[in-house]
Amino acid sequence: MKKPPDLEKLENILRSSAIVSGGFLGTDMRGLDEVIETDLAELEGLGFTIINIVSRMKEFTNTAIPALGNWIAFEDKYQIRVEESKGVLTCPWPHPGTFPKRITYVRNLQTNDSIKWSDLNIHLIESHNFFEGKGSPYRIEPKELVKILFNCC
Repeated sequence: MKKPPDLEKLENILRSSAIVSGGFLGTDMRGLDEVIETDLAELEGLGFTIINIVSRMKEFTNTAIPALGNWIAFEDKYQIRVEESKGVLTCPWPHPGTFPKRITYVRNLQTNDSIKWSDLNIHLIESHNFFEGKGSPYRIEPKELVKILFNCC
């Protein structure tokens, strides 16, 4: 079945490296709809929703913002740090949306695992159910995110 032109155009933008080095889909050859469906199914299998994930990501980011650039303890299980650069990141979807160039780093002290995300990652997950494609330098694996942020699975 042929893809609608708007979806095909969006996929071309996501595969392009004009916005982000390596593109938002990375080396993933699956279609955007399949990437999203697979990640949502994985989350469902783990017993989590986009709302659970995004709420927790925002909680970590917002907790660390006041300590900008410094590691802080959180919930006796984590260390978190936020770094910010000048400028903004733009959402590749066709709607207005820019986000600070801010990266949140999280270390789970119990498992010694770590993960990072940008404010744009949070938006892509919350608004578009998009964790990025395999091989993208900014891909967030749903299972890894759940494991670290909720200390489970």
